[in-house]
Amino acid sequence: MYMMLMMIMFILTLVSIIMLLASILSKKSIEDREKCSPFECGFDPKSSARLPFSLRFFLIAVIFLIFDVEIALLLPMTIIMMSSNMKSWFTISLIFLIILLIGLFHEWNQGSLEWAD
Repeated sequence: MYMMLMMIMFILTLVSIIMLLASILSKKSIEDREKCSPFECGFDPKSSARLPFSLRFFLIAVIFLIFDVEIALLLPMTIIMMSSNMKSWFTISLIFLIILLIGLFHEWNQGSLEWAD
């Protein structure tokens, strides 16, 4: 037990030292206006290089990812249907689908699924 504790302390110390060295060595020492500005054929940029990001697009993408994961959870349910107790499988599947539908209706009522205002 003592040996394992010493090993854990050694590893944590080593990791902390490596992270500290990496953060110290990775700092850029020269900050220049020309180096920080985006390159546009040697001329000063006409406008900001950063375009505004649509928050609505981000919200739709997150909702898509959530429903994509939910589909990945639903697909194995059909495979294990025959090898499990039918009553418990049906109950669990029904509860899962009801939770998904409640989430979908909540997003719909909040207006999260509408792309244009």
